[in-house]
Amino acid sequence: MHRNDIRAALELAWTVFLEFDAPDYTAKGIEEFKKFTSIHSVLERFDKGEMLFWGCIEEGELIGIIATKNVTHICLLFVKKEYHRRGAARKLLQQVIESCNGNLQIREITVNSSPFAVEVYRRLGFVERDQEQTVN
Repeated sequence: MHRNDIRAALELAWTVFLEFDAPDYTAKGIEEFKKFTSIHSVLERFDKGEMLFWGCIEEGELIGIIATKNVTHICLLFVKKEYHRRGAARKLLQQVIESCNGNLQIREITVNSSPFAVEVYRRLGFVERDQEQTVN
């Protein structure tokens, strides 16, 4: 994604987060997510190359986004409700994997999942390394 597309990506992430993830979060957790996804904070990390974005477009519409922090850690993965279980998340993850394939030092991709998305990540091939934690 280009810098100009990030606002739309964050709007999609916030909308999906509110519907599916926020019900499992405390007020502090929701505020932390809001701070993490603030446009100024994200653009600063994007401009430094610390955060990368990919989008899934169907019929000209942005239907999903994935973002990584420091290339190999998924920090955002959101797909619009009407496109759940239709392969969009898998396509987005594949983009990250393909971008990592050129770097032989990259051995794994990590994520800290929300409770809602644990099963999604399992279906995508991720394995749990720890028990659920609440941080921020």
